[in-house]
Amino acid sequence: MNEALAIDITGLTKRFGDRLVVDDVALQVRQGEIFGFLGPNGSGKTTTIRMVCGLLTPDAGEGRCLGFDIRREREAIKRRVGYMTQRFSFWDDLTIRENLDFIARVYGLSGRRARVDASLDQLGLATRAGQLAGALSGGWKQRLALAACMLHEPELLLLDEPTAGVDPAARRDFWEELHRLAARGVSVLVSTHYMDEAERCHKLAYIAYGRLLAQGTAAEIVAGQKLSTWQVRGPDLTGLAQRLRGQPGIDQTVAFGDAMHVSGSEPVTLEATLRRELLVADYECRPVETGLEDVFIHMMSQVRSGV
Repeated sequence: MNEALAIDITGLTKRFGDRLVVDDVALQVRQGEIFGFLGPNGSGKTTTIRMVCGLLTPDAGEGRCLGFDIRREREAIKRRVGYMTQRFSFWDDLTIRENLDFIARVYGLSGRRARVDASLDQLGLATRAGQLAGALSGGWKQRLALAACMLHEPELLLLDEPTAGVDPAARRDFWEELHRLAARGVSVLVSTHYMDEAERCHKLAYIAYGRLLAQGTAAEIVAGQKLSTWQVRGPDLTGLAQRLRGQPGIDQTVAFGDAMHVSGSEPVTLEATLRRELLVADYECRPVETGLEDVFIHMMSQVRSGV
């Protein structure tokens, strides 16, 4: 394994009964990199993360995590990885400090008090150390979970939709902390549904129905789909979308607030169709940069149609 890679896996495959959950997935995450893992619910993200950190054994494929074999050296991986699950999994009737102290005991850490104090300070939890975990808001529970992940000073964080249900301000603070950790050399693999979070990652992978559809920087993924996109504003956009679907050059229509994005892979045909359809109505239409959300919706529609 390349020493600069925190995760290096190929051909990762997992079945549960007759259902193929992860299908020949390959990922490379560099040290100090924030790698975003995107995909709809049930796409295989969580299963892949659990195989990477040694909680599940793959049916096929191989790889290394932090230099250790994901099949034969799972215990060594677990000691060096921080894993944050989707659900809050701490004790509601213990305080923040008591929860962290218990986690430190589980890891058998020396100098527990100093480690807990440092973790409280780093995540801004010191003033709430005596508060019961069950009384915390979603954002503060998230901070507690991250503090617990960092107690044993892991080299890699695996975060499974860590900001689901958390308000925008708390999500922003969380991502600022992730970038501080990455600057210190900590690698991060994080699954998310939020496009603004995806754009804050150094690299991305998109998975659907167990298959990896795209991987690279946000700019590389957008460029790779070769979509042209126009923004349309005006009356009855819902009716317009219904008229445009199936027209030459129109691959998709997506509502964005009081506007609509119309995308296609044949730019000349797309423009001609739009100008013809919008000629007799009071519409504002202009080309815009294709965004990540446009691209991911397009990839999902291709998978559903078997393209």
